[in-house]
Amino acid sequence: MKKLYCFDFDGTLTYKDTMFMYLKFYDSTKYRIQFLRHVPLFILLKLKLAETEKVKKSFIGSILKGQTQEKIEMKSKQFFEHHYPRIVRENALDFIQNIDRNNTQSLLVTASLDIWVKPFAEKLKMQLVSTRAEFKNGVFTGNFIGKNCNGKEKLIRIKEEIHDSKYDKIIAFGDTSGDKPMLKWANEGHYQFFH
Repeated sequence: MKKLYCFDFDGTLTYKDTMFMYLKFYDSTKYRIQFLRHVPLFILLKLKLAETEKVKKSFIGSILKGQTQEKIEMKSKQFFEHHYPRIVRENALDFIQNIDRNNTQSLLVTASLDIWVKPFAEKLKMQLVSTRAEFKNGVFTGNFIGKNCNGKEKLIRIKEEIHDSKYDKIIAFGDTSGDKPMLKWANEGHYQFFH
């Protein structure tokens, strides 16, 4: 029986949102300053008066734009080593470790950036489907390649990843409204399963 597992990352497999954690880890002083500067935008976001993608791009860019890919990857590795496995829910980890890898394809589907999620995906032996950071000449531009990988975009990107592969069962795990299209599409959609 061929299965496809689609796991959301932040909140589903982890206890916390990794974006804020990573940016604070990367440069805590810059993070504090930029967080305060972005509070009005975060409020507008909560009130649904601002676009998630724009606010996210602005906040991430305010800390990482102009940084070299080499430094970002080094910090991502350190971030992973510092926080894994503590930030991953224990029952999620148990579930993943018991997956039959011979008949299963597993995707880590996240709105978080590939920058800091990649080491987690590699450790969990999953293909990463995420928001992609744009680098030019080895430097982060502050932009994304394509759209923020959330909501309907998650489903578009999953379908791109699996091409025309056929599965006997597709099982998805999520914990927010941004996962709803993916959960609805799957044969089995589990909401806050590991909570």
